[in-house]
Amino acid sequence: MKSIFIFADWFEPGYKAGGPIRSCVNFVHQMKQWNTIYILTTDRDLNDTIPYSSVEVDKWLEYDKNVFIFYCSPQQLAWVNIRHQLKNIRPDYIYLNSMFSRYFTIYPLLMARLGMLNSKIVLAPRGMLKGSALQFKSFKKKIFLSAFKQMGLQKLIHFHATDTTEKLDVQKQFGSNVQVTLVPNSVAVVKDYPGTILKKENELSIIFIGRLHPVKNLAFLLQHLNGINANVSLTIVGNAEDEAYTSYCKSIIVGYAENIKVTFAGEIPNHKLSDVLAQHHIFALPTLGENFGHAIFEALSAGRPVLISDQTPWRDLTKAQVGWDISLQRPDEFIAGLQQAIAFNQMQYDAWSKSAWQYARDFVQQSNLETAYNNIFN
Repeated sequence: MKSIFIFADWFEPGYKAGGPIRSCVNFVHQMKQWNTIYILTTDRDLNDTIPYSSVEVDKWLEYDKNVFIFYCSPQQLAWVNIRHQLKNIRPDYIYLNSMFSRYFTIYPLLMARLGMLNSKIVLAPRGMLKGSALQFKSFKKKIFLSAFKQMGLQKLIHFHATDTTEKLDVQKQFGSNVQVTLVPNSVAVVKDYPGTILKKENELSIIFIGRLHPVKNLAFLLQHLNGINANVSLTIVGNAEDEAYTSYCKSIIVGYAENIKVTFAGEIPNHKLSDVLAQHHIFALPTLGENFGHAIFEALSAGRPVLISDQTPWRDLTKAQVGWDISLQRPDEFIAGLQQAIAFNQMQYDAWSKSAWQYARDFVQQSNLETAYNNIFN
């Protein structure tokens, strides 16, 4: 069996970092049959100041068959300890799950550059090279990427892109000669159709799941709910990562009429999200950019149509009767999607719900992800 050493800033039981955690967890469950997997991660969730109460830290634990995990305390997040773990395990592959992480990307890449490692390196940018992501803290990122290229670190890496746009982003930054393979994100198993819920005409229950951050674009959704002449409820699930943006979003709803109800539900662990999704008619995420969108996929898997922007890999949804992927430059079309969902009767909604679930199921069956991932790590 080959050995894969995964560097990930966050892993289960964490959930606040969203999609990157799900990508890693799903990857581990998919690859553990053929590989011994080691995961080095932090001992706490995104922005938390205390460690998880349910795990032991600073020691290797058996997470699953062929899977071992090290929850690293801040005191152990140092070059010497990371070097020590890699030297002891001597993995065949190192899998990096960030573009800009000091400990979980930069340190192992510098070790490879200095000739300290013989492992092959695979790096998944996780959407961090998108223009919508690079615009935040842009000055620091430009300096980092410039230094990255000057040191030739890209020559040491097999990039893992999860969609065509991300492959182009990698080539735009590092040149057309870099090694980059396109394989969709690992996904959770799609279970049997979970069923539908009561749907009356002129009523709609919406759920938004995502970090409360400008890139997720919650404000766009809130602005275009205002003035809707129907009974609409919106549940917002997510980590208030950007406090100023969260306050701005809350200010938008102050003038809403009584027929529009908005609930900020805070953070919900991933294992409880399916139950929450099941209580709503549609999922909405007018994001500025996703390289995959695990929340989108999970909504489709739950049989919930999705109302999203066209800045994700999930396209032509209306033709498949599973949702709406709309340009953010066409807010009239976004509102039209809302109005169509509002107008659904039970029979229409049931048809779209079943189609959404089937769409997710077909995606898994057609992707052949096991073979594709084994080709990267081979």
